[in-house]
Amino acid sequence: MVTLCGLLTAQKEPVPLKSVDVELEVKDHVATVVSTLNYENKEEKPLEAVFVFPVSDDAAVCHFSAILGQTQIIAEVKEKQKAREDYDDAISSGQQAFLLEESEQSPDIFTLSIGCLPPGENAVIRLEYVTELNVQADGGLRFCLPAVLNPRYQPQGSGGSGSGSVQVTSCPASLVPYTLSFSAQVSSPHSVSRIESNCSLDPLQYLNSEQTKATITLAAGHKFDRDVELLIYYKDAHQPTAVVEPGKVSDEPGTLMSDPVVMLSLYPEFPQSVMSSIDSRGEFVCLLDRSGSMDDPMNNKKNKQTRISSARDTLLLLLKSLPMGCYFNIYSFGSTYEHIFPKSVEYSQTAIEEALKKVGEMEADLGGTEILEPLKHVYSQPCIPNQPRQVFVFTDGEVGNTKEVIDLVKKNSDTHRCFSFGIGEGASSALINGLAKEGGGHAQFITGTNRLQPKVMQSLRYALQPVVVDISVTWDLPKDVSVTVLSPPITSIFQGRRTLLYARLSGKIPEEGEGCVTIKYSLGCHPSHNKLQFSLKPAGDSGLTIHRLAARALIRCLEMEQREPREQQDNSVKKKVVELSVQSGVSSAFTAFIAVNKGNGEAIQGPLVHRPVPTPGSMACYSRSLQCCVLSNDVWEMATDMSIDMVQKSTVHTRSKKAKSLGLPTFSFFKKKTTKSKSEVREPSQPPKDPFLQLVSLQKASGFWDLDQALATALGKTRGEVEKSRPALVNQEVWATILSLIWLHGFKRDTQEEWELLAVKAVSWLCAQNASCVDECLAAGNALLGCKVQKDALGI
Repeated sequence: MVTLCGLLTAQKEPVPLKSVDVELEVKDHVATVVSTLNYENKEEKPLEAVFVFPVSDDAAVCHFSAILGQTQIIAEVKEKQKAREDYDDAISSGQQAFLLEESEQSPDIFTLSIGCLPPGENAVIRLEYVTELNVQADGGLRFCLPAVLNPRYQPQGSGGSGSGSVQVTSCPASLVPYTLSFSAQVSSPHSVSRIESNCSLDPLQYLNSEQTKATITLAAGHKFDRDVELLIYYKDAHQPTAVVEPGKVSDEPGTLMSDPVVMLSLYPEFPQSVMSSIDSRGEFVCLLDRSGSMDDPMNNKKNKQTRISSARDTLLLLLKSLPMGCYFNIYSFGSTYEHIFPKSVEYSQTAIEEALKKVGEMEADLGGTEILEPLKHVYSQPCIPNQPRQVFVFTDGEVGNTKEVIDLVKKNSDTHRCFSFGIGEGASSALINGLAKEGGGHAQFITGTNRLQPKVMQSLRYALQPVVVDISVTWDLPKDVSVTVLSPPITSIFQGRRTLLYARLSGKIPEEGEGCVTIKYSLGCHPSHNKLQFSLKPAGDSGLTIHRLAARALIRCLEMEQREPREQQDNSVKKKVVELSVQSGVSSAFTAFIAVNKGNGEAIQGPLVHRPVPTPGSMACYSRSLQCCVLSNDVWEMATDMSIDMVQKSTVHTRSKKAKSLGLPTFSFFKKKTTKSKSEVREPSQPPKDPFLQLVSLQKASGFWDLDQALATALGKTRGEVEKSRPALVNQEVWATILSLIWLHGFKRDTQEEWELLAVKAVSWLCAQNASCVDECLAAGNALLGCKVQKDALGI
């Protein structure tokens, strides 16, 4: 057996990528990311290195350059096919070339090709993109540096196996043969309260006394077993703001990049009088991913819960928190799909019992991840009058036909709101964000030690808000100033959730002028509006960051329009995308960055050797392929052999004509259909043993609890103790319900967001009973359970 040493692929071939250095600069809620990739050819022949890697789906990739010795080559944006031809021609003639292109299936995957790297030479690649940071329900701003790229399931017949398919060499995180360094600098008009991460960080350092600037770095030794996620918290942040960015004077007048662009951050506030008068109902349809990858653990801790197990617990909480009078149904999907009821049914105790019984039997045993067909079935069902449809999608996001799925959601966006949840490392941000964006809902990601339950309940609160309709935006500007909105039309508004709007300003803009934008909408048949006045005076030079984000927003809109079916083929929209992409320097699905080093004109001699650079995938992905892969010192060689055997089944798709002629073995990055044999399918899980989940499972649909042995066990008491403490003449159900509320407030206060909605339902039931013994029950319950819960805390 050959001993591994140096930078090698799993095929024991040298890897030219040595390190990745990432610098993050956050200004308020906009981030600029600069990645530097250091390559070195230690072989005796010229190399072609190909690296497939994930980025955030809403990133605007705006710079790509290479440094060779003392020479810097800055790439330019060209139409994709022309860029590929230029790359192939350069490689064929022995010139160095660099190509960066976005996947045709999903905008969150890029391929970087480095052609003709001479023996003994270094190449430093610099990649820059800008992105908005999404506001989480708890007020944090989320930045994610995707480090894990999982295989994505490609349904048969979806057209993903052609030349545009993304293929990749992938390896377990523990075998990634290059290093990552990461640092972040954060600045804001508001104080930086704290920064949290799912990875180990060095201590936060403030750069000024006001604590409005801070820096933080990733601790050494990152294992590539997870995405690098930061949650940034500001004090007194998230107020409506407007930033006007000046254009580029040297650009052609009258173009997007030459005119000022305004970015508006709006936080609508609904009138409380209107909110309290609207009855929260709806049709709630849940789609649960039951593909094989959902059997992976939620994180890398010992005794970790699997994704499917966490999803089952979450569905229990979700169903118990739904309001009376609503309708619901549950779908589960893999290579096929199932539904619990033929159509959505009214919320009742009988329906809930049947649904929870079947949810408890669900395992990750349905093969691949085909979400398109169950969504089609949901949309084919007629909507229920006065019951707005709310769709909840739970998936680890490993699909290949992302754009097809998102297009379907957009097509049906007027009939529902879609709330999506990306479970685990490597979930496609393009899929999860796209479902919510086009479905007018909210996206959540659950990574590291995050728990699924609180995030789902946060989204349920959004779903219970009334549907906002008749949304319009009006502008009030000086008479010589005109506005062109670059963002897609606003299709959904939620109380307190940020809405971003980009617009181009043209004409004679007064230095001290002001503008006003008004969002009008109808909330439960009540007309409402929110206004924001802003200064037209441009802010300091911010490097065209806002212009690039605005260009990205417009490019995504046009790409979506291009995919819409037409009777006749029309490339006019594609032409607009290419023109805008080239003008703004922002990548698109139809363009690519290309750089050719012509140097002194001499061709690089020798046959070109193809070297795919391994991309980290989640370790669980490999354990599924290998059945068992334990990397200990004793079995290192065994593990190495297994990983080699596995990775040899994959290679990276290359644009190089010479590399294509090498005859390397290939396999699609998109997973083939896999199904578990009956012997592999685990027995249905037993009822939850956790006292909290036990208590939740015992609540009745209308909100009360029965006084029985199961409840006493969940409360940590005997049936006799509970009965003996019940005040005289108090109804058993009232006593049991008050005891349950005391237990929740007394022992689960730190997770109140998970049970708050079901507690509200319990309080409503108690109020409907006109119970006059609350004070007596509260005193007796506190004494029994050893709590000190006050009456006002219960909300009775």
